Amino acid sequence: MADDRPRTRGGLGRAVAAVAAVDAAGDGGDGGDGGDERLTTRQVADLLGVKTQTVYAYASRGLLTSEPAPSGRGSTFDARQVETLAGRRSRGRPRPADPAEEQLTAHTGITLSERGRLFYRGRDAVELSTRQSFEAVVGWLWNLGRGTGDGPDGSPDDARAVELRAPGEVVAAVTRTGATLPAHVRLNDRLRVAVAVAASADPLRFDLRRENVLARGAAVMSVMVESLPLLGTRPAAAPPDGSLAQRLWPRLAPGPGGADAVACLEQALVLLADHGLAASTTAARVAASARANPYAVVSAGLGALDGPLHGAASGLAYRLLTDVLASGNAIGVVSDHLRSGLPIPGVGIRQYPDGDPRARALLESTRGLPGADETVAAVDAVVRAAAGNGEAHANIDLALAAFTLLTGMPAEAGEVIFAVARTAGWIAHALEEYQEPALRLRPHDVYTGPRPAF
Repeated sequence: MADDRPRTRGGLGRAVAAVAAVDAAGDGGDGGDGGDERLTTRQVADLLGVKTQTVYAYASRGLLTSEPAPSGRGSTFDARQVETLAGRRSRGRPRPADPAEEQLTAHTGITLSERGRLFYRGRDAVELSTRQSFEAVVGWLWNLGRGTGDGPDGSPDDARAVELRAPGEVVAAVTRTGATLPAHVRLNDRLRVAVAVAASADPLRFDLRRENVLARGAAVMSVMVESLPLLGTRPAAAPPDGSLAQRLWPRLAPGPGGADAVACLEQALVLLADHGLAASTTAARVAASARANPYAVVSAGLGALDGPLHGAASGLAYRLLTDVLASGNAIGVVSDHLRSGLPIPGVGIRQYPDGDPRARALLESTRGLPGADETVAAVDAVVRAAAGNGEAHANIDLALAAFTLLTGMPAEAGEVIFAVARTAGWIAHALEEYQEPALRLRPHDVYTGPRPAF
């Protein structure tokens, strides 16, 4: 069968123009000067001689810019960008798609960041954070319907809230182990130990059937919370039948939390539950690709989360805000960071050039807490100082730092909240990855060392 795909750059240009012209005519467009020509994903794939998955990979790497199709289904691409990309890829003949490109494409139906908004399975995450409990959002991310069936029918209201509980004997083993740790151990280190102990106590953890993965995902989040010691002597402060947020609060905050404060904590958990293929989620999916058990998947995510540029960023932002509040001089504090060559923590995020919607939502809720004015003013001062003569916006790390600082939590509390919340996303991604071919997430390596002597 003859291959009628264009074979030269000039041929591709004519093909692009022809396809775009047909589309314009079919859609009632006037054609114009070609500056607004758009191609569907399928058309781009056919013109470049690749699979549609590779087209999405090009978009994720910034080689192509996608926009939602006018119909609301699928994406469209700039025809001129397609022609430019084709010129880079070919010299007279399109090369076949690199298998490595296909291997490293993760198809996910969980989270989308687009047009300055974050969506969980098609629903605005900010809206979910104001209407749904964390347990219900976990059910939505895990694609659980009410009753015993899976697959919600289009609304988060139909998702089954997950009971985030662990067996008593596992919690007891984690608690005993935690009591042997030195007092100076970081809270996030306790989380890692707790996950490892829970795994060792579960001989059936290698059963990767969906229902077993779901049960272990729910248990591991509970274990992570239960592994943290209560602050002070407050046995009644952690309601055994309370939500995860209610049980987490007395392990992070020195005083009792009012309803609004605990609601803020729950909102933070929802907003941090997933964010696409961030570093920790990629690590978790790689582990799942190797068919690691759910505990090992979470451990992989926790390892990547430990870096200062990921989960630990809120702690750095916390200390920045503390310095600003102590000195009253945001410009001086920001200047010291710039002078030392350090990035300003909590400011800016590539996915949201006009501002992180998660930060806006959490800061708005934080403003409503008692005594918030000074802390929120410090956030605003940091953002203004960071902007200089340009534009800057707070990201979720700075908003999380403001909330934890205001409520008297320690600097590492934000990292704990991040880890507990993101575990829900890691399990969701593991469930997806378990359905893919095993060991597919291996980058194509290009050796650059000295050549051996044969």
